[in-house]
Amino acid sequence: MFRFEHSDHLYALIIIPILIVFFLLTWYARKRAFDRFGNTALLEKIAPELSKYKHTIKFILLLFAMSFLILGWANPQWGMKKEKVKRKSSDIFIALDISKSMLAEDVRPSRLDRAKQFAQNLVKQLKGERIGTIIFAGNAYLQMPLTTDYAAAQLFLKSANPEMAPAQGTAISDAIELAEQAFEQDNKHHKALVIITDGENHDEETIQRAQEANDNGLLIFTVGVGTTEGGLIPENQGGRRGYKADNTGNPVKTRLDPELITKLAEAGDGAAFSLSDDTQEIVRQLRERIDKIEKRELEQRSFSKYESYFQYFIALGLLLIIIEFLLTYQKSRWFKGRELF
Repeated sequence: MFRFEHSDHLYALIIIPILIVFFLLTWYARKRAFDRFGNTALLEKIAPELSKYKHTIKFILLLFAMSFLILGWANPQWGMKKEKVKRKSSDIFIALDISKSMLAEDVRPSRLDRAKQFAQNLVKQLKGERIGTIIFAGNAYLQMPLTTDYAAAQLFLKSANPEMAPAQGTAISDAIELAEQAFEQDNKHHKALVIITDGENHDEETIQRAQEANDNGLLIFTVGVGTTEGGLIPENQGGRRGYKADNTGNPVKTRLDPELITKLAEAGDGAAFSLSDDTQEIVRQLRERIDKIEKRELEQRSFSKYESYFQYFIALGLLLIIIEFLLTYQKSRWFKGRELF
């Protein structure tokens, strides 16, 4: 199995397209300066040994060198030894509301952004458990099944947005039902569901559905996002920023429903929280409650030993930097007369 030990370091590769844009801009500026100075034929006579292409060659070498150094920094690894590992864990689903009401900005930067930041932080603190993700609006969708791939869970949560849900609404009961279906059928007392929502629910069966799920061993925790004062729902209106309006043209104001958030958690024998409070404290309390859930022993085959190959990428990157440094801007004698360099 191939992996990068420090995959977050790969974000540094964003510098590559930035450098390409910078090179193209400087190349264009250089060309314009030469055009003002005189025609190309005259410049070639003044500087006959100056290569036309070595600026580009040196830049390409530098790009490859930086790419290899960044890849080496992330430490590519290959799994060398796989063995059976027994571990105890609980199964946790995080259900994230992606309805358009979550775009309201009564909490900054928006309800959805705040919820995603919280969910990603929660995943970090739940390492050791199996985690799955669900997104819901008018319907619920299984985004990621139960796994210990926490980086993937964070990536899925980070990318969640209202465009991923064709139907709008807040179908919390669908999210509960989907979570129940996604758990193994023999798992009765080792599971929990964390629902992150603004509570604008239009489904009357939600509380009853939560009670039924709890009877089957599912603990339900709720995290409310937004304020009781509410906020407007921003939307794109012909390329301009506007706000969602009702049939009479009045702006729609969305408000947090703390009563539903509380009743839902009570029905699920869990606890209710609000993101207007200290988020770190919420994560800590959730971690404590989940730690009290009875763990079950799982056996899985996983790689216990990885071989690192960062040194090859670092060495290749440094070699390309040395070559770029030694390569002059003059034409190479070996290729003189061939118009290559």
